[in-house]
Amino acid sequence: MQIPLPPLSLVTGGARSGKSAYAETLARRSGLQRRYVATAQAFDAEMEARIVRHRADRGAGWDLVEAPLDLGPALQGADAGTVTLIDCATLWLTNHLLAGHDLDDRTQALCADLARAQGPVILVTNEVGWGIVPGDALSRAFRDAQGRLNQRLAGQAGLVVAVMCGLPLALKGPLP
Repeated sequence: MQIPLPPLSLVTGGARSGKSAYAETLARRSGLQRRYVATAQAFDAEMEARIVRHRADRGAGWDLVEAPLDLGPALQGADAGTVTLIDCATLWLTNHLLAGHDLDDRTQALCADLARAQGPVILVTNEVGWGIVPGDALSRAFRDAQGRLNQRLAGQAGLVVAVMCGLPLALKGPLP
């Protein structure tokens, strides 16, 4: 059964919560052509192995776009008959932080790019605010920027789903 998706769906949760698998299920159930936008970069063998495992878990039937920094062209490349899954906003933000970019500026640009997308977008992000206060300034700055980004994205999204233990919980909008 095909399900309709809002222009933007946000899927959040902790590490290994099942959020990517849930987002992939939403994309498959949309019945649309699927585009996967990867923001990860393999700087070491462990991350390379994670990326390979993620591709295998996802399976065939996805157009892959690697966009660690600039998501605008990846979003512009999809038409109304394509669902775009971006995995994930947390790595995207990390890439910008490590590159020394202005995170507020990049967040504003991302929100504008998402608003212009022709087909539905599913965006995966980590919830990082439930842990202890980080012990160093860089980690605190990242946690704060991620929290602000997630709030902006959730405000723009028609569907916001938290995934815990592989189970989806609707925070905004009904579960499809």
